[in-house]
Amino acid sequence: LSGCDSGFGQATARHLDIMGFRVFASVLDLQSPGAQELRRSCSPRLTLLQMDLTKTDDIQRVLQHIQAHTNSTGLWGLVNNAGFNDTIADAELSPLGKFRTCMEVNFFGSLELTKGLLPLLRSAGGRIVTVSSPAGDMPFPCLAAYGASKAALSLLMDTFRSELQPWGIKVSLILPGYYKTGTTCDPAFWNLQKQQLLASLPQELLQAYGEDYVEEINQQFIQFMKVAVEDLSAVVNSITDGLLAANPAVRYYPGQGLGIMYFIHRYLPYFVRDLFLKGFFINPKLPRALRREHHNDAKKA
Repeated sequence: LSGCDSGFGQATARHLDIMGFRVFASVLDLQSPGAQELRRSCSPRLTLLQMDLTKTDDIQRVLQHIQAHTNSTGLWGLVNNAGFNDTIADAELSPLGKFRTCMEVNFFGSLELTKGLLPLLRSAGGRIVTVSSPAGDMPFPCLAAYGASKAALSLLMDTFRSELQPWGIKVSLILPGYYKTGTTCDPAFWNLQKQQLLASLPQELLQAYGEDYVEEINQQFIQFMKVAVEDLSAVVNSITDGLLAANPAVRYYPGQGLGIMYFIHRYLPYFVRDLFLKGFFINPKLPRALRREHHNDAKKA
């Protein structure tokens, strides 16, 4: 179970431990408050492992540990939960490095971990449950780096689902609504990210879009965070069902409003979908270079 420092991973690790399972829970930092909380609240069956999904050495060390402790029994379930995003901005304003980091954690890290554990999962005829995002299915404004990595992850897991069927391995995707997890709901964190983004933007881009454009996106996102759901149990129950149900769903959609969102996405015209996502999530103002007052100022000059 990856990404147990906070949020879904931490809650799921605790839930599976209470149910009596032997849980291998990976965290970024063994001394983090989340890791300490798991030590305090879980039984000795739970094993905490340090793993940064961008580091092959970390992944290999975790794979060796799990292999050594499950060789005789095989591994029943893998939960790919670790996820990363620290950019809320248009794709043009998002540094290339941010796209790469999202892909490293959300896609390549999960791919390497899954491939490494497949021999153990095959011997047990086990399960793979992966937390993706509706942002990987729909073009949410200002989430291109995160959404593109989750789109790649969702497609990869769909491919594994089809290919691993003959081995008896069932593969499920979880596409949660908006929940309060980790730094995702900390305005100070996002304000710092915004400042760093503004400082890194080329002058020409800053002129074209305007500093107030980036400020406005950030303000809208912080407003949106206030609707994040604190009770994570719907997601934990979906992950658990994916691991234990005789016939788990291929996709789970825990969270409110996802039904209407997917209906609009699948059946209505593109412009309706775009309007809905802007109304629901972030509706950026016009970039500076496209505003009437800017054109008037340019004419006067």
